[in-house]
Amino acid sequence: MNATNKEILALSIPSIITNITTPLLGIVDVAVAGHMGSAVYIATIALGGSMFNMLYWLFAFLRMGTSGLTACAYGAGDSRQSSVVLYRALFVAAVVSALMILAQTLICRGVLVFMDSDRETMELASRYFGICIYGAPAVLGMYVLSGWFLGMQDSQTPMWVSIIINVANIIISLVLVFVYDLGLTGVAVGTLTAQWIGFVMALLLSRKHCIISVGGKEIFRWKELRRFFSVNVDIFLRTLCLVAVTMWFTRAGSQQGTVMLAVNVLLMQLFMIFSYFMDGFAFAGEALCGKYKGAGDKSGLKRCIRYLFGWSSALAIVFTVIYAIGGEDFLRLLSSDMEVITASKDYFLWALAIPVAGFAAFTWDGVFIGIVGTRGMLLSMAVASALYFALYFMLFDKFGNHGLWLAFISYLIVRGVVLSIIGRKFCR
Repeated sequence: MNATNKEILALSIPSIITNITTPLLGIVDVAVAGHMGSAVYIATIALGGSMFNMLYWLFAFLRMGTSGLTACAYGAGDSRQSSVVLYRALFVAAVVSALMILAQTLICRGVLVFMDSDRETMELASRYFGICIYGAPAVLGMYVLSGWFLGMQDSQTPMWVSIIINVANIIISLVLVFVYDLGLTGVAVGTLTAQWIGFVMALLLSRKHCIISVGGKEIFRWKELRRFFSVNVDIFLRTLCLVAVTMWFTRAGSQQGTVMLAVNVLLMQLFMIFSYFMDGFAFAGEALCGKYKGAGDKSGLKRCIRYLFGWSSALAIVFTVIYAIGGEDFLRLLSSDMEVITASKDYFLWALAIPVAGFAAFTWDGVFIGIVGTRGMLLSMAVASALYFALYFMLFDKFGNHGLWLAFISYLIVRGVVLSIIGRKFCR
């Protein structure tokens, strides 16, 4: 095995382990709710999770922008600049999370009105949101630290932090729900507590890297701030499109009733698991492509992209086979509601198409983040999102949930196609 593949695996394997455990925060909540006796609890977690996905994904630039900028600084051997990136991003995360907490009532009401669900689900989702919103500083802070560790070519520290977060979430949630009978409140408190445990641990572990003390003038230097926000505005707008697609997908499920909403939630867990596996290699791409760009190594960048696509295409094939063989059994682990399980069979083939439809988009995202090519990411997402909504409005009334899933699969494919066209210049 050559050196580039070794570098990819050294970064991607810990990242894959991290990303396998990352969705457990949501999956554990769904699984616990799924065994509480009613589909309404699954629907509540779906709405609550979508609310936080919308909020947190809007600020995903805190991870992605930090990762790319830090990797470029690392490749250039500029440890001072990598430290400045960390301080600057943590400051932004603190301000944003404080605003979220202050505006929590307005945010919660606005999103619930948009989701247009039944009254009982909305009331439970509001309670869930009111507890978990106090995890915002920890979640956004972890975005920054995860991106910074990756840019520093360290994917092992986020792995251990993620494992601790999810072990804590599983233990605390199960105890609060099934021992102390706190129901949905116990699920929310378990998630909140685990998020803060992880953030504090990550802060302590960041000290093992060489972090240079810098003054406020360096952190808020206008030229560098302008570049920081230019990069992150592109990522923010790109993420806004992603959130719009995801929220509309959930909303369309909600409009079809509690059972269909629960069906889409369960099937989307297959998408989430695949995406976090794929992101393991995408994260390796962020770190390595950024390092090669910072060091001015064009041949290393081309070689890295080529090998990344080799690994990601193989992974897509493996996941397609795994889902074809055992995907329905996995759904039964998440819910004991046979009405939901039976209804999900009619739409399972759409979930089976996800790996092949989505692997190119995930891989290119890692490359573009690493080289700080954020404008291309924004363009691809804008085109794919426009197609998604066009197909939805043309097909949903006639084909229902099948039309919704066709729009979503098409959206994944188009993202990869557009990024491939833009990214050809890096492979020449």
